[in-house]
Amino acid sequence: MKTTFPSPASVGLGLRREMLNQLPPAPDGRIDFLEVAPENWMAMGGSLGEQFKALTERYTFTTHGLSLSIGSPAPLDTDFVKRIKHFLDEHGIALYSEHLSACSDDGHLYDLMPVPFTESGVHWIAGRIRQVQDILERRIALENVSYYAPVTTDSMPVPELDEATFIRAVLEEADCDLLLDVNNAYVNSINHRYDPETFIRSMPAERIHYMHIAGHYQEAEDLLVDTHGADVIDPVWRLLDVAYDHAGVCPTLLERDFNLPPLNELLKEVEQVRSHQGEVAHVSAG
Repeated sequence: MKTTFPSPASVGLGLRREMLNQLPPAPDGRIDFLEVAPENWMAMGGSLGEQFKALTERYTFTTHGLSLSIGSPAPLDTDFVKRIKHFLDEHGIALYSEHLSACSDDGHLYDLMPVPFTESGVHWIAGRIRQVQDILERRIALENVSYYAPVTTDSMPVPELDEATFIRAVLEEADCDLLLDVNNAYVNSINHRYDPETFIRSMPAERIHYMHIAGHYQEAEDLLVDTHGADVIDPVWRLLDVAYDHAGVCPTLLERDFNLPPLNELLKEVEQVRSHQGEVAHVSAG
């Protein structure tokens, strides 16, 4: 099956089972593509599997994995990566993205944990990314993740590298792409006290081909939690404009995992993304 990638000025939505009966049978101009975690669908059978297969035959799909654990000290699960490749090939999906984090060692942690920002960490993770890309026969995109405390030790009380330097080094050595999560940049900027616009503009624009935007929860004035369970707030919308100005308009996904409103409510935010894309394109043309 021919693989497809969303067009640059396109807006997507994360597919949840609750949406299966709400989605139109074919794209109607409101949603350009759908994103799934392959782990949740690649062994699906029965009526849900049939509904999913029907959607992949009509919509462009992307994937955002949860279980690769690219930063783990444990050996890479190559059998799992091969199953991912089969899923992508079966459904004609070009883009596989994952988190620049770890979620396993001796067992699965069911959470996305930060990795040490070190030179040795750069080399370890970059080698694993290259191995994944060789198996998948695709470039992959790694996402800048939200985190709440850096990984430190008694011998390394502060991170060896700052977050932006670490991400750039991994992308360069692995020769992979960046999934720029705008909300994660904002959440981290509050929690770790840095300027989010400077962070976004420090990312290599030529490696940014896909973006995420989402809502979060404010636990305190100086603590935000990346929940994907609320509407996108104005400062994050403004950062999306910064990201487009830096890297150009590219496919952008609205993430909503919890507190799901009716689809028509979600589509209002999808249209907001489209509006921001149009505004940036208009300024560039002018």
